[in-house]
Amino acid sequence: MKKNLPFDSHVAEYEEWYKEYPFVFQSEVEALRQMLPEGENLSGIEVGLGTGKFAEALGIKEGIEPSANMRALAVNRGLEVLDGIAERLPYKDLRFDFVVMAFCISYFDDLQGAFREAHRVLKKDGTLVVGFIDQDSTIGKYYEEHRPESTFYREANFYSVEKVVSALKQGGFKHFEFCQTLFKPLNDIKAFEHSKPGTGEGSFVVVQARKKK
Repeated sequence: MKKNLPFDSHVAEYEEWYKEYPFVFQSEVEALRQMLPEGENLSGIEVGLGTGKFAEALGIKEGIEPSANMRALAVNRGLEVLDGIAERLPYKDLRFDFVVMAFCISYFDDLQGAFREAHRVLKKDGTLVVGFIDQDSTIGKYYEEHRPESTFYREANFYSVEKVVSALKQGGFKHFEFCQTLFKPLNDIKAFEHSKPGTGEGSFVVVQARKKK
């Protein structure tokens, strides 16, 4: 996960984006929630949790974030946050029931390495939940086109569903399930959008990947 990103110096702008697009955020949160494993007393983390907006909404209590200023806001939201990167998680083997990665894969230096680390810290029947903007989608193509002038996406890497699944397989995962949301251009999303199974229609894709036993 890249350390020298614009998040430290643009925290307020990052937070403001979610106020500007509340229904986008709500739709993404519910798509992620749909893919979380069910059960009581499950332990999980969010990798690259930013200011903690997704973790707070999903009821996740801890995770990692390399940006000091974003980490501070997440702590203010009541989260337990460690300084760390996805490719080198500061946790022991077989620790968690689930790991969530929401949008952060675009900033990994080593996608397969990050997935291998998630695999390492998950219990034998653990689940990885990855949410990302599909490179081939309406919003994905827009972000790619406008990446040079974007504060946050200038250094991002966008991936196709096929690329993400391939990296997950190489990271040791199988038994994939998919859901998708954000079916319109970003500025046209004026209401909450329920997710659908599969891929190919929505710009925001969530993959649930299970660890090999």
